[in-house]
Amino acid sequence: QVRLVESGGGLVQAGGSLRLSCAASGRTISSYTMGWFRQAPGKEREFLAAITWSGGNTYYGSSNKGRFTISRDNAKNTVFLQMNILKPEDTAVYYCAASRTPPYYRTSNYDYWGQGTQVTVSS
Repeated sequence: QVRLVESGGGLVQAGGSLRLSCAASGRTISSYTMGWFRQAPGKEREFLAAITWSGGNTYYGSSNKGRFTISRDNAKNTVFLQMNILKPEDTAVYYCAASRTPPYYRTSNYDYWGQGTQVTVSS
């Protein structure tokens, strides 16, 4: 079993930055690739980024355009999503998730999900 808890969301002005955290726990967490997704009201869940625990390989969705960076701290079992130059259209609930099945942009390939953290970007 894997438990994921996101934090770091909130209200920010356009142009600002936020860093989301995802604390992971579970006996086999090191075998999972961790991903970040978001879902805005009335829209499908969107892949943002993923990172492997062991090799540090990263993958990014096409919507980020270099504004988002995923990283991890293995000692703390925590994954981060640094978000810069935020826009009102980035407003959504942000989720982290764990997967052992590529491709990692596919929502259905993730086995565990956090509860989500709200990010609101004001104009």
